[in-house]
Amino acid sequence: MEIRYEDFAKLEIKICTIIAVEPVPETDKLLKLTIDCGEGETRQVISGIKHLLPDFETLVGKQSPFLMNLEPRTIRGYESQAMILAGGNSEQFALLSPSIQVEPGTGVQ
Repeated sequence: MEIRYEDFAKLEIKICTIIAVEPVPETDKLLKLTIDCGEGETRQVISGIKHLLPDFETLVGKQSPFLMNLEPRTIRGYESQAMILAGGNSEQFALLSPSIQVEPGTGVQ
């Protein structure tokens, strides 16, 4: 399905730094990420990637693109305020990251 550039331009994608990670209690797949979005803004993100990352604590300090203007959603009682962008399937998983360290909140174009 093709979309128009105008639709793509509506997406607000920023590089954010993961500053804390913890498993969501009583779940096998959910992690609660706290991210630094720049300019003093932090957000909470709930992501179903725990089962793909046996060493999920290593996410702390990593940078990744996040979709920022996605409508917040409550998952298992926790509000998710963005979505991490990653690639993979049940056998392989790749966290997307910039090739160099950038300021949290840097826009993706």
